[in-house]
Amino acid sequence: MTTPGFHVSAPEAVLDALFLPFADGLLQLPADDSVLFLRARDGFRLREVAQRNWLCEQSFKPFADALIRSGCNVGEADADARFRLVLVLPPRQRDEARAWFAKAARYAEGGGVVVTCVPNAEGAKSAQADLSALLGSVSHLSKHKCRVFWGVSDASCDQALLEAWLALDRPRANGAGYVSRPGLFAWDRVDTASALLAEHLPADLHGRVADFGAGYGYLAAQIIARCPKVTALALYEAEARALEPARLNIEYALREHARELAFELHWHDVTQGVVRRFDAVVCNPPFHQGRADLPDLGRAFITQAAQALLPQGRLWLVANRHLPYEATLATHFEHVRSVAMRDGFKVIEAKDVRT
Repeated sequence: MTTPGFHVSAPEAVLDALFLPFADGLLQLPADDSVLFLRARDGFRLREVAQRNWLCEQSFKPFADALIRSGCNVGEADADARFRLVLVLPPRQRDEARAWFAKAARYAEGGGVVVTCVPNAEGAKSAQADLSALLGSVSHLSKHKCRVFWGVSDASCDQALLEAWLALDRPRANGAGYVSRPGLFAWDRVDTASALLAEHLPADLHGRVADFGAGYGYLAAQIIARCPKVTALALYEAEARALEPARLNIEYALREHARELAFELHWHDVTQGVVRRFDAVVCNPPFHQGRADLPDLGRAFITQAAQALLPQGRLWLVANRHLPYEATLATHFEHVRSVAMRDGFKVIEAKDVRT
C-alpha cells in the first residue's frame, strides 16, 4: 500500500546516478555482497542491482516499508560491522548529512568505498566538499542533474573530523528548551504552528490522548504541562530518529510538572491506521515533501484520527490556513469549529465522530 502523499520511491534519476560509477566500470560491486545502503530508497534501479544480502537502513517508516515490500533486507548495522561498500543518500540539512557521511566512513573503515549522490539543486558541490574533507579526496561524475562522488575510507580519513561529525547526530538541546537533533522537523526551534496549537489546548482534555506525527515531542510535553486530566499519551512518529528526543522531552516534562501518566512511543506511519482508540488526538500533520504541498497527507491524518477516536472523541488540529481540510473534517465529524487563526495558521477542533 502506498502512503498517501509521500513519494516512497526515490527519483529514478538519483538512483541511476548513484550506480553510474559501477555501470561505467570505475567501481566494482563487492563479490561477497558486503554492502550497506544508508538512507536507502526503493526504486527500479535498486531492485535491478541490489542483492539479497545487502543491508538497507532507512529511518522513515513509509520509505522503510517500501523497501521491505520490494524484498530488500532492511535493518540497522551493528556498530562494529564493516562493509566493503557503503552507499548513502544524504539529506539536505548539512549537520545531519555530515553525520551520515561520518557514519558511512566508520562502516567502511579499513579500505571500504563510500559512494553518495546528491541532486545539483540540493547542494551537491557542498556535499562533495564535505566528503572530500572527511576522506581526503573523492572522485565524481555527473548525470541527470545529479552529482555522484566517492572515496575510500582508509588511513587518510580525518578521524577527528569523523568523531566530531558523528556527534552532530546525538540528541541535544535545541535552544528552545527541548532536546532535538538535526534534520527533524523544526529541530532547532519551536514550530510556530505547533506553538499556536499548544496555546489553545483545552484544560479539560482528558483520558487517553494520541499525538499523530509527534516529532521530537513538543506537543506531548505541552499536553503534560497544560492538561491535568490526561492519563495516558501515545506518540506516533514516522521518523525513528525523533523517538529518543521525544522520550527525553516527555520524561523531563513529567518531572518538571510532577505528573505521573503512562506514555508510549511508536515508530509508525499513521496514514496506515492505528489499532488503539483514544479520547483525543492532537496533530500538526505534515503537509509537504520538499517544496510541494501535499494536502492528501493531511487529509489522511484526519481520516485516521477519526477512526482512532472513541465516538465522543475530539481532534485538535493545526494547519496552514490555505490547506483545504474542512470538507474532510465535515465528512468524519459532526461538529467542526475554527478556534484560532494567526500567523498564517488555523487551529481547528472537530468532535463527535460520524458513524
